Amino acid sequence: MKKTLPIFIFILSFLVNSQNKETIDWITNNSIEIEDASPDSELVFFEQNTPNKFNNAKIYGFGEASHNTKEFFDLKAKFFKHLVKTQGVKTFIMEESYQAESGINEWISGGKGDINTIGKNFRNGFWYCNEIVNLLQWMRDYNLEKPKEEQIRFYGMDVNFGTKTNQEIRDFVNKYKLTVNEKLLMVADSCSNKKINYGKTDNWAKTQVPKLKELEQALINSQTDTKINQKDLKSVIRSLNYLMKYTQYVSNTVGAKESNEFRDLKMFENVKWIIENESENEKAFIWAHNEHINKKEMNYSGSGIINLGRLLKDYYKKDYYSVGFDFGTGYIKGYTINKKQGNHWKTYHIEKPFKKTYAQTLMNIDKDIYFVDLDNAIKNEPTKFFSKKSKHLLISGGGYQPEPLHRIMVSKIYAETYDGLIFVKKISLPDYLNK
Repeated sequence: MKKTLPIFIFILSFLVNSQNKETIDWITNNSIEIEDASPDSELVFFEQNTPNKFNNAKIYGFGEASHNTKEFFDLKAKFFKHLVKTQGVKTFIMEESYQAESGINEWISGGKGDINTIGKNFRNGFWYCNEIVNLLQWMRDYNLEKPKEEQIRFYGMDVNFGTKTNQEIRDFVNKYKLTVNEKLLMVADSCSNKKINYGKTDNWAKTQVPKLKELEQALINSQTDTKINQKDLKSVIRSLNYLMKYTQYVSNTVGAKESNEFRDLKMFENVKWIIENESENEKAFIWAHNEHINKKEMNYSGSGIINLGRLLKDYYKKDYYSVGFDFGTGYIKGYTINKKQGNHWKTYHIEKPFKKTYAQTLMNIDKDIYFVDLDNAIKNEPTKFFSKKSKHLLISGGGYQPEPLHRIMVSKIYAETYDGLIFVKKISLPDYLNK
């Protein structure tokens, strides 16, 4: 028995290494190399080898394995430009607030402002960097001398920001000198300024939302008495609808599952509305975290937490294409809570991929950045590597949290999670703007 065990271990090790080589060889030969992470260069290899499912889709969800990585931002900008040029995509939807839209759209349509201040429209601080602002500059340059119907438009889909929606409603009422019950406007003020208290739930929304609906009806009815620009009315009703969703979200943050599912359901409703009402060709590019855009569920495989991407896939079916990101090494930020030093962002260096992760194998491919068509992998990759559950770093809004590491190391099945995967061997920090 003592002699048999070492032989068994040797054979097992040989089989594992042989299978691993087979996996690496297949990915090497079948992945699509992305020449570089520059947002301004062309996707030459990808254009020559674009998967049919990608070409035939209409709605493209591009994720990111973290909210603070330069390469993810630049690669998404690169793919968005590619889709504008090759697929006629003009609707850009972001994990950002509705409130950011007007200022950004005014600027990218040729309005006043400059590149140093436009980023301040974002409520999500992760986007306040040169990588994102440079993309907005590209949109502005693209839109110049194009008619309104051919211009790129920016949209926010998130519901976790409430501020300033009440002011848009009041401005509308004042502009058209409408007679609206002040108490209803005060309800809008109260909802807009309500702070999110994560981990708690209450019945506040149940009393406020009916009043907001009453305000909505009052605004709709007002057009019979006054000549109201229909575009203005449409805009203020949309703002009020966002406020209702925010009000419901504020009262629904007691559990991670319930809170996440509600937020993503409302983001889905917003995306659907934008596509059906604002997109001329019903095509759109969605920019968000991996956990929002993946087509299966949030967090680990089997969590059952229905996310935005799952709702999009169920509704739009083959018209929705989900692209996830993963990485091997590099620099990344994490938010540290420290009573002595004060809470702050800290930069970490991940020197090598962690064991038993997808990244550990994917790092062995002789390409710095590459795209894997997971439909092709499911059908043809001999070892079923992407169909097997493996570990993956889940880096959310708080950034990289390595202590303890097991809390951010979750199991995924990539073949179920994405339609396409972009792997980046080495990541770095974005070029943040000074506030």
